[in-house]
Parts: sequence; structure tokens; C-alpha cells
Amino acid sequence: PPPGPAVGRLLQRASSFSQAGPTESDPSEGQVFLSESCVKRLLELTEGSEFLRLQVEGGGCSGFQYKFSLDTVINPDDRQGQRGVVAGGGGWVFEQGGARVVVDVDSLAFVKGSMVDFSQELIRSSFQVVSNPQAEKGCSCGTSFSVKF
Repeated sequence: PPPGPAVGRLLQRASSFSQAGPTESDPSEGQVFLSESCVKRLLELTEGSEFLRLQVEGGGCSGFQYKFSLDTVINPDDRQGQRGVVAGGGGWVFEQGGARVVVDVDSLAFVKGSMVDFSQELIRSSFQVVSNPQAEKGCSCGTSFSVKF
């Protein structure tokens, strides 16, 4: 049976304070975490089956770049995390507080252990990957990075 409301709130609060990174019980398990501002903005933007898709592509000024888009289709190569449920044809969806982020298997290798945040500044607002343990350095705008070897 699912946990009661009090347990759900406690788990949600505990997850917002957890450190980004794989769990000790399974260090190979890739995990992506969502900040409170990311969850809040995704709940404002998405409807029904929509979720935020995070992809890593070659390019940008540092070698790799993050790409965000809203999507409704879970592909067979998507990896879904332990905070979600198994979907037919995909892996796990990273979910927190009703907001969902999906990452394909290839991209997950570059962002596992990261936090997805929503940043709002005077001149722009955007989703960003922060605290990426796989990145060695990034550009000043936060959209591209180089990988640790």
C-alpha cells in the first residue's frame, strides 16, 4: 500500500535535503534530483502526462550541452529513477512532488547525481543542471560543460 499523507510529506521533505549522488546500496544506480524551484515551475508548466525531458548533446563552448524540452512520450531508451514507476517500454521517471523529469540512457551517464533547478533572474529564467558530479568545468551561462576523465 502507498504511504499515508504524513509519510509522503516526510519523504518529500527528506528528499529535498538529500545530497545529489547515487545511493549507497547501489552505487551504479544513476539518479537525478529536482530542486524545490524546479518542482514548483514544472507543476505550473505541465498538464496531464507532460514532463520535462533532459538530454545531453555534443556542442556548446565546453564540449557538451544540456537540452531541456517538454514532452509526453517515454521512449524505450529513457531511464527512469527510483522515485517513479515503471512505464511500459521505458525505464524509470525521476519524480518529486508530482513533477517529472525523463533522461535517456546515454544522457544519464553525463548527468547522474546532478540536480535540476529552475533559475529566475532579471534577464532570463531557465531550467539548469547544477552540482553535476560528472562535469569538470562549464561555461558561465551554465548550458555547456566538459566531462571528467
